[in-house]
Amino acid sequence: MACGLQPESRANVARTTNMRAGSNTAIVVITRNRCASLFRTLRRLQALPERPPIVVVDNASEDGTPRMVRSDFPDVDLVALERNLGAAGRNVGVARTDRAYVAFADDDSSWAPGALTAAEDVFAAYPRLALIAARVLVGEGSRLDPVCYQMQEARLAAAPDLPGPRVLGFLSCGAIVRREAFLQVDGFSERFGVGGEERLVAIDLAARGYALAYVDSIVAYHDPQSSSDRSGRQARLVRNALWSAWLRRRSLSAVRETARTTLQAARNLDARRGLVEALRGLPWALRERRPVPAHLEADLHTLEQ
Repeated sequence: MACGLQPESRANVARTTNMRAGSNTAIVVITRNRCASLFRTLRRLQALPERPPIVVVDNASEDGTPRMVRSDFPDVDLVALERNLGAAGRNVGVARTDRAYVAFADDDSSWAPGALTAAEDVFAAYPRLALIAARVLVGEGSRLDPVCYQMQEARLAAAPDLPGPRVLGFLSCGAIVRREAFLQVDGFSERFGVGGEERLVAIDLAARGYALAYVDSIVAYHDPQSSSDRSGRQARLVRNALWSAWLRRRSLSAVRETARTTLQAARNLDARRGLVEALRGLPWALRERRPVPAHLEADLHTLEQ
């Protein structure tokens, strides 16, 4: 394992010629400066019985990650970026594959054996479904991620043409998408970075008439590393929530989200920083604003109650 080496001097996009062909689902992994964690993750992913093709998008790591992937995982399709695209690095990975479905993974997450095959069967049975939100088990104790508890609640009206509770959010490390639908909404926004980037994708899929569902029988594993650099994450979550509201929510809801965040900012430093960052992007958000239909706004409002 070649971790800790000097970074590449320029971007090097390496496509292998012996990509695995057994699965109709590809796995796209984004990473940055997490060489050792990525090594463990790729070992797990390559052991899956589905033998999925794997695309690693490296967000300009400085710890030798690209060299490790080339050396230890020659079957992996590596994209070594010159700059950090954040969550939008996944868009690059999705564009690299021709498989019908794409399962996302972070450098500290993986999929249960058989999960990808099960997901393919679900997509085939439910043509309106664009995204499966899987059950995400965290750490050595396999604790259910708190977000999954929320998705299990099935707060939105049930839909007979879906395999589980209808949702309008997901965890990226536990999501499998229909590639065609993901590309139609242009994937993740580069402006959002990493943290709360899922909300806009979920809204845009639903606005196009697609459905998202929580499927408890499909399992992903997340093993977050305590050494992860999470500085600025809370402010980023605040900023991205505001941007999502300004970009897609109808006027009254966007105003309410802004007012709520402004009140929080008076007593919380992260909220204050997030608000300031969001305001810097307000002109862009107003230019790109496309309010959702009334029925989708009603669903989003239901989830806030």
